[in-house]
This record gives sequence, structure tokens and C-alpha cells, in this order.
Amino acid sequence: MARTHKKVSVTKKKKPTAWTPVTAAEGVEQALRMLEGRWKFLILFQLFGGKVRRFSELERAIPAVTQKMLAQQLRQLEKDGIVHRTVYPVIPPKVEYSLTPWGQSLCPVLDAILKWAAAREDLQEK
Repeated sequence: MARTHKKVSVTKKKKPTAWTPVTAAEGVEQALRMLEGRWKFLILFQLFGGKVRRFSELERAIPAVTQKMLAQQLRQLEKDGIVHRTVYPVIPPKVEYSLTPWGQSLCPVLDAILKWAAAREDLQEK
């Protein structure tokens, strides 16, 4: 039996040189998908400002989250390049979480969204 083998390559999408309404909408949708999750914003706000937190510190800071859900959300943020996880080879295990530089750059973006939402409230009061 003969086999045929073709190399499979993954082509990365290139960044568009100029945004169109369609590519802009797709880009924003992809970015927002990375931030979907009930606990992700709370995790981010615990880590903004260069803070480094251990898992147990995050757990105490967000009391309503379960261990399983906190671990899942942290893994997703790490996979997306927003959170950095540092594991120390000690007993008991020590794991710390911090934001990557790219993750830290979300702070002014979320601040702008917060101001945008507050402006709506101000407009409704008038």
C-alpha cells in the first residue's frame, strides 16, 4: 500500500494594511472573545499595575469564584498571551501570575471603556 504525504502548513492571517468595516468588526470581535468570561475582568483588575499574585491571593480577592473556574480563566488568559504564569520548583508548589506587557496595555483600553459607559449615564441624566 503506497502512502502519499503532503506537508501541511498553517498560513497566518496577515494584518490588513487598511481596516475596512468588515475587517475592523472581525478584529474587535476576536479581541473581545479573548476577554469573554465571567471572571476575566476581575482577574485583570487584580493584576493591573504590575501586581504579582499567587493563586490563593486571587482566590481570596475574588471570593465568589471556584478554584476550577479561576484555574480555567487563568489558563485561557495565559494561552491568549495576556497573563504570565511563573512556576517555582519548590515544595509546596508556588505559582505566581502577572500580566504580560501586552496584557498590561489593556488597562488604558478598559479605562476608556469605563469612561465611555459613564458618559452614557451622564447623558441619560440630562
